[in-house]
Amino acid sequence: MAASKDAVLLQVDGHEVRVSSPEKPYFAERGIRKIDVVEYFISVGDGILNALRNRPTTLERWPGGVFEGARLSTRVDNTGDAFYQKRVPKNAPDWVPTAHITFPSGRTADEIAPDSVAVVAWCANLGTLTFHPWPVSKGDVEQPDQIRIDLDPQPGTDFSDAVWVAPHVRELLAEFGMQGWPKTSGGRGVHVYVPIQPRWTFPEVRRSVIAFGRELERRIPDRVTMNWWKEERGEKIFIDYNQMARDRTIASAYSIRPKPHAPVSAPLDWDELPDVTPFDFDVLTMPARFEEVGDKHAGLADHAFGIEPLIELAEKQERDLGLGEMPYPPDYPKMPGEPMRVQPSRARRPASEDG
Repeated sequence: MAASKDAVLLQVDGHEVRVSSPEKPYFAERGIRKIDVVEYFISVGDGILNALRNRPTTLERWPGGVFEGARLSTRVDNTGDAFYQKRVPKNAPDWVPTAHITFPSGRTADEIAPDSVAVVAWCANLGTLTFHPWPVSKGDVEQPDQIRIDLDPQPGTDFSDAVWVAPHVRELLAEFGMQGWPKTSGGRGVHVYVPIQPRWTFPEVRRSVIAFGRELERRIPDRVTMNWWKEERGEKIFIDYNQMARDRTIASAYSIRPKPHAPVSAPLDWDELPDVTPFDFDVLTMPARFEEVGDKHAGLADHAFGIEPLIELAEKQERDLGLGEMPYPPDYPKMPGEPMRVQPSRARRPASEDG
């Protein structure tokens, strides 16, 4: 490692990665600097590369670090302190690979598709804390190779409620001949990844997740909801099926979440899940865990399950129960068979109330 007053040069996977302003506070409450963030990603390099390798990846960049009042830019307000970067930066070295993807709008972009820890470290120097990989490989960006089940706690519930639901997810997957790999979200939720054969389109895979979520809701209706509209969810765990829509992504394993205590998304064994909290895994504690136990998601790459049983379930639900398509995210074009994208309370409101 070479250093100067304003930069540090790291040798990573045969590439030189320049870290500018290495002493900049990134999580001041924990004493974590920019260089600590870069070195964290290098320390868990094999793990995060397993999560990102050759996948088009959106970067969530916090170039000023995480501080009180810092906020993320949105489509409506781009004046925030952090932002999502979907297109490869113009100053990227020639060793940073990309994947060409198409958004729901029809527009296209070249996104970074990491193939080395050096690429991850280079992105971290840009202020990237959270990596958002697509569930596809750059070799075939139209057919997902993962199902990602997002157990999302709603107001009145927390991480422990998501943990309570998780074994039911595991049991139901097993009934369909599938296996899942859990991780903490880095926040209050739990994610379960299921490797699948890349033979189906985004709408087909999303449909399979809807079928799975509906069956889970049928079995434990007091704990799980599939309602897209927040006003109808109640104090339950929402199965966010739209995470499987095109251009919707989940924070990768080992990503850092922009919260003062610098939590990270931690891959787990199923038997670990009941005994942990999201506060157990952060930038300072994860390197030692990784050195001790390795990457708990390494086995994902050794499997690829068929989703035919879930497609059959979706057809049965439609045929026997009349359960069809569900709403897409609001920025999507209208999709075939989609119900009205109107909040239920507004749909029920008399026309005179709207003037």
